[in-house]
Amino acid sequence: MISRKVAKRGFSLDYIMWLFMRLSALSLYALGLTGLTAALIMGARTQTDLNTLIRWTFFQNPSHVFSSDIINLDGFINPYWQIMEFTALFFGITHGINGLRSVVEDYMGSSWWRQVWRGFIFFLWLFISLVAVYVVLAS
Repeated sequence: MISRKVAKRGFSLDYIMWLFMRLSALSLYALGLTGLTAALIMGARTQTDLNTLIRWTFFQNPSHVFSSDIINLDGFINPYWQIMEFTALFFGITHGINGLRSVVEDYMGSSWWRQVWRGFIFFLWLFISLVAVYVVLAS
C-alpha cells in the first residue's frame, strides 16, 4: 500500500499563489469593466470609434486616443486613470509571470535549475514591471 503526503494546514506559497491567480483574474475583469464604463460615461461613446474605445479600456493613456475627434482631453488626463493603469499592469504582469512560474515548477525537477529559473522569472517580472511603469509615467 502506497501512502501519499498529506498537505500541511495553513498558508503555503502554492496556496497563496493559487488564490492570487483567481483574485487577480477577477480584478482584471473588474478593471476592464470599470475602464470601459468610465470611458463611456465620460463621453467616449460619441467621441471615439470602437478601436480607440477598446484600446482605452485596457490601456488608459490620453496620447493613445489619436483616431478620434476629441477636442479636449482634460477630462481623461487625471490621476484616476494612472492608478487604473498601474493596477491593471501590476495584476496583468504578475498574473502572467505567476502562470509561467507554475509551469516551470511543474516541469522542472528539484535541481539547481529550478532555482536558476525562479531567479530568471523574478528578474523578468521586475524588468517588465519597470518598463511598464516607465511607459505609463513617460506618456
